[in-house]
Amino acid sequence: MKKMSIFTDCKFMDRIRQMDFSRYNPEGSLLRRDQKELSRILKVVADICRDNGIQWWMDSGTLLGAMRHKGFIPWDDDIDIVLMKEDYDRLEKILCELESDEFVFHCIRTDKDYVNPFGKFRKKEGCVKVKSKRYDYYRWAGIGIDIFAIEKTSRLSASLARFFYKLFINYTAHVRCRCVRHALISLGQFICFRLLFPLFRLIGKINPKGEYHYALGTGWTKAAYAPEMLLPVSEAEFEGMMMPAPHDADGYLKVLYGDWRKLPTEEQIRKAIHCQEYKDEIFGKE
Repeated sequence: MKKMSIFTDCKFMDRIRQMDFSRYNPEGSLLRRDQKELSRILKVVADICRDNGIQWWMDSGTLLGAMRHKGFIPWDDDIDIVLMKEDYDRLEKILCELESDEFVFHCIRTDKDYVNPFGKFRKKEGCVKVKSKRYDYYRWAGIGIDIFAIEKTSRLSASLARFFYKLFINYTAHVRCRCVRHALISLGQFICFRLLFPLFRLIGKINPKGEYHYALGTGWTKAAYAPEMLLPVSEAEFEGMMMPAPHDADGYLKVLYGDWRKLPTEEQIRKAIHCQEYKDEIFGKE
């Protein structure tokens, strides 16, 4: 497993790491406290994956943070990892059966009101406050890490799946009656997962490039990964830990962000923060 550092512009990366981002997550701040807790949760999942021979790697902003900051993007408030679909299915079963007083795998199987096609390994206690009607219905709302799956399919299939899943599920967040809401969610998921997605997976086999997309229904359909970007995994430093990264992290990040070395504007940073408490801490209450 090689370290993903040889392709980086060393002078640029040194300049980035010398810049003062302390206003976003200074030691003792709520955001920095939760970043450290998220790192601990990541280590728990990493150990479970290692013990069960499951391959994963850092994704999205977590990978960007590892490559650009050797840890969290200073204003980032979550962790993202990704697995191949078959490995995700194995991990989902393991985490759903995990007996823990502290953690839970929050997914469609464990909470009817959690409708995301990806899961979140989170703390049972606590509450992350975000502007989302769906959060008001969740069984758990503690901090945690997002766990995604990717599968070999076409952009057409990924786009169709995302369109229909949103069509059948998104409006249910506005249904206040629990029984009616759950019935509508179950109907929409049956139509999508049992009827439409198998058809879309067949269509997705017409995939001359052999590209990978996030699992059907997840979204981000423009992100298409060539097989050679993914495996064998490399590794990169994240918060003092060496963690798995995609084989071609540079190409992977370009798919997601274009020029990933370019720093965002203040307004882009503000929009990227999910939790209102962190925004208030950094920018002051509006």
